[in-house]
Amino acid sequence: MSYATMRDGVRIHYQAAGRPGAPPVLMIQGLGADLHGWDMQRLALAPLYRIIAPDNRGVGRSDRPEVPFSLQDMADDAIQVLDAEGVDTAHVVGASMGGAIAQIIAVKYPHRTRSLTLACTSGTNPEWRRELLSKWSHLATTKGMTALGREAARWVIGPRSLRRLWPAFGWLGPFALGRPGTDFQAQVNAILSSSEQLEYLNQAVTAIRVPTLVIVGNQDILTPRGDSELLAEQIPTAELVVISGAAHGFMVEHASTFNKELIGFLRRAEKAHRRSVVTR
Repeated sequence: MSYATMRDGVRIHYQAAGRPGAPPVLMIQGLGADLHGWDMQRLALAPLYRIIAPDNRGVGRSDRPEVPFSLQDMADDAIQVLDAEGVDTAHVVGASMGGAIAQIIAVKYPHRTRSLTLACTSGTNPEWRRELLSKWSHLATTKGMTALGREAARWVIGPRSLRRLWPAFGWLGPFALGRPGTDFQAQVNAILSSSEQLEYLNQAVTAIRVPTLVIVGNQDILTPRGDSELLAEQIPTAELVVISGAAHGFMVEHASTFNKELIGFLRRAEKAHRRSVVTR
């Protein structure tokens, strides 16, 4: 197991796999999920890339800080994980909350970012979603993560896939079951306390210049298609891909389609990165 120690003493667990010397890909998961949320992607990408996947603070094998933290803290954590691996630049892939973290990285650390993939995410946090997250946080701390999983599943997985994927929901899903509700609450608080950061991002993403893939399922009701369309309009280098029949958890529900789109984009983005290095 690999750990990187942050400036505030928090230890972040991560796994590095894939081809040594291959282009590095940093994969950041969403609310409540650890690095296993990327297992289907890491398996597909490993023959082609060097995959670096951290557990965000508060989940998995990473530390659970007793003090509040923010999306900005988690973005800084991810950069220090790259430092621990000796990686100067990486293709950054983020899902849901991880997509917000990836946006912060692209804006704050543009020199560390080869490309950006924003999956099922948003650059804003409307009141209805803030209220929903607050409700989920209360449910997690009062009735536990299994109760939260039952409540939240319909927001994450399409109705046709829910019965089929429920056994894997707590392993690969964004609401890791069997873990303390207070850990989930801490990450919700990080999102809810980052309103000013998200407002700034909403303007700052227009300065992103690396190749960017914005990808969403057309049945996503947690971060609807309109959120991704707005991001794609704001980022000058963005391309938008909509996966038909997919909901918020499409990395699991439609893994093969997602992986095909991601790998194709990363190939194009790596070629663009190499051209930019040559012309500098």
